Amino acid sequence: MDKNEIRNFIARRAAMELKDGDVVNLGIGLPTAIPNFLPKGVNVVLQSENGLIGMGPTPEEGKENPWYVNAGGGYITTAEGASSFDSAMSFSIIRGGHVDVSILGAMQVDEQGDLANWMIPGKKTPGMGGAMDLLVGARKVILAMEHTAKGSPKILKKCTLPLTAKGQVNMIITEMGVMEITPKGIVLKEINPEFTVEQVQAATEAELIIDENLKKIEW
Repeated sequence: MDKNEIRNFIARRAAMELKDGDVVNLGIGLPTAIPNFLPKGVNVVLQSENGLIGMGPTPEEGKENPWYVNAGGGYITTAEGASSFDSAMSFSIIRGGHVDVSILGAMQVDEQGDLANWMIPGKKTPGMGGAMDLLVGARKVILAMEHTAKGSPKILKKCTLPLTAKGQVNMIITEMGVMEITPKGIVLKEINPEFTVEQVQAATEAELIIDENLKKIEW
């Protein structure tokens, strides 16, 4: 798969985790593609931390509204009934426990559910933003990310980069498979049929627990 196919594969599978009526926050980058793959009949309320609830899919090229962008500055659309507000209200929603699912990207994640997704030492960064609030405030945290970075594992025994939050990640979705983080470790629940279990493990530093009912990812 090329880069775009990987992105769409992950976004499409992540969209399948959302249930009718969920309030969902999407992190910058890959997660912003998820609204384009929501299953028919599933209506969710998408919240953007920069001050919007009721976000719609990515607009068609040439039909962008410069007044509507997500937290990463990408153009968005609004659904019927959408509302915009200031950052104080936005983070009251997040910190108040009103977000059902938060879907974020990652630089590193480990078998304890620790996440590093905001900085690499020695490189300039604009700051952590609201990631720490989204990890702690949401009822469920899903990582939608590529399995490796330039061939190096991103799913580790222990994160080496500065943490965004400890022990908050529930699920990881990559182009290789779907994994759940449990007290016993990372369980591989579903696998992309283009890969073998051995290939997934070889691309993962943490030791995977293979679910006895391992399924193939199907649409």
